[in-house]
Amino acid sequence: MTGIRLTAPAPGWAIDADVVVVGSGVAGLTTALRCAAAGLDTVVVTKARLDDGSTRWAQGGIAAALGEGDTPEQHLDDTLVAGAGLCDEEAVRTLVTEGPDAVRRLITTGAHFDTTDSGDIALTREGGHHRRRIAHAGGDATGAEISRALVGAVREAALHTIENALVLDLLTDAEGRTAGVSLHVMGEGQHDGVGAVRAPSVVLATGGMGQVFSATTNPPVSTGDGVALALRAGAEVSDLEFVQFHPTVLFLGADSEGQQPLVSEAVRGEGAHLVDGDGVRFMLGQHELAELAPRDIVAKAITRRMLDQGAEHMYLDARHFGARMWEQRFPTILAACRSHGIDPVTEPVPVAPAAHYASGGVRTDLRGRTTVPGLYACGEVACTGVHGANRLASNSLLEGLVFAERIAADIAGARPPRTEPAGSPDAGDPVPLLAPEARTALQRAMTRGAGVLRSADSLAAAAGELEALHRDAAADAEVPSGAKAVVPGVDAWEVTNLLLVSRVLVAAARDREEPRGCHWREDRPDRDDAHGRRHLVVRIAQDRTPVVHRTETAAFPPVRPSD
Repeated sequence: MTGIRLTAPAPGWAIDADVVVVGSGVAGLTTALRCAAAGLDTVVVTKARLDDGSTRWAQGGIAAALGEGDTPEQHLDDTLVAGAGLCDEEAVRTLVTEGPDAVRRLITTGAHFDTTDSGDIALTREGGHHRRRIAHAGGDATGAEISRALVGAVREAALHTIENALVLDLLTDAEGRTAGVSLHVMGEGQHDGVGAVRAPSVVLATGGMGQVFSATTNPPVSTGDGVALALRAGAEVSDLEFVQFHPTVLFLGADSEGQQPLVSEAVRGEGAHLVDGDGVRFMLGQHELAELAPRDIVAKAITRRMLDQGAEHMYLDARHFGARMWEQRFPTILAACRSHGIDPVTEPVPVAPAAHYASGGVRTDLRGRTTVPGLYACGEVACTGVHGANRLASNSLLEGLVFAERIAADIAGARPPRTEPAGSPDAGDPVPLLAPEARTALQRAMTRGAGVLRSADSLAAAAGELEALHRDAAADAEVPSGAKAVVPGVDAWEVTNLLLVSRVLVAAARDREEPRGCHWREDRPDRDDAHGRRHLVVRIAQDRTPVVHRTETAAFPPVRPSD
């Protein structure tokens, strides 16, 4: 354990449980439901409302070998190719073999997927897939349907849920094992202000960190809180440099920041074309799958075309769909486009890449266990080895399902006893808080220096700006009598978490001096398979600096058992 924690008041209240699940997307709620079904006293903590996470925004669908002629082996092959040599094959095999039944159990939970006239699950294609294996709901509202079903099941099971709660730090017992979390609740009545949920098993399912960048498809709650908590607790994170930029995000202007509307890859899966301002299909000849190449390839191709032509965006042309297909298959996207004055039925849609998904995260084994005993991670916050250097489209919801069930089974099998947190929950080395107004500067530094196209110079510039923000926070914290000190609160905690994960991301990106997957080094265009097929594992030193080391092989070594 590092003994590092966020600057925050001591907990003023506490509740006890067997398991606390932090996050309410597909990973978190599936874990919670399975734990509760096993008879474990389970508490769900979520940052906003139960259905406000990234799962609700997923449009395309969930990938699994459900169709005639498709097999888990074919799904595995496509995943390994997209992962650019860094997938852990055992983890991928677990995903693709257990995935179909996990989807069927999700249907049993109450999720309704679109079906064909014969009653079979309707399947589509997305980038990197050689088969139609993407199950979808409501045309392009898959995440919303999955979230609806899981939230309904959680409420029916009457699980203890704490909404509007930002998790702060991990609590540990005298042996260094997990003993719960501290958190801050906004307006929950009996659970108000800073408190604690004491539990021997903690599951991080906090989602991504897209808010590190100026423009992202992620909701505002995606500020890397789970990764930051794990780092402060001494856990290892892996492959944080692999941030996937979705190629086709609705372009709302060069100055548009925050969450941007996604134009699902399924639109290209149904036959839409990427074109430049002259109407040229520039993906032809760049990859055998053209517009359906893996996302990193398409995002880089769009960015380069924009740079070559001095354009702010490219276009997605699906006028040939006609009004009926747009209205039935992609109603959510159609409404989003029209709300911004664009009608995809009659005109091409302006698109540009934006930060979308973190392929790396808190390093786990095949049971979701991290390097801190009793701490688990699942979903986008985790790095299971499934995604490698680039996530295959629509594998993320499936990963959340499969590994959530594995985590619940591991906790139910171990049933660790409850222990008391060691010392005071506000003991340790407090991290100086960054001023909330520094968020814009941080996001712009990351966008300029660590975006789709990176170089040694751009990453060095980003590192310098981040270190300056880190020094400013430390200087403010040392002002006598707190004259300038930042007051603890949600905005300050969030941007402080963003700073920590940004520093780790940039440190890893500088260390990986080759292009691989969604990490592209313009100054080092040649992939180095002799030395590059290694994972970068990062811990935080006591002085709060990221320490990067490389694994010996591309495969994940086993982590320390949590039981």
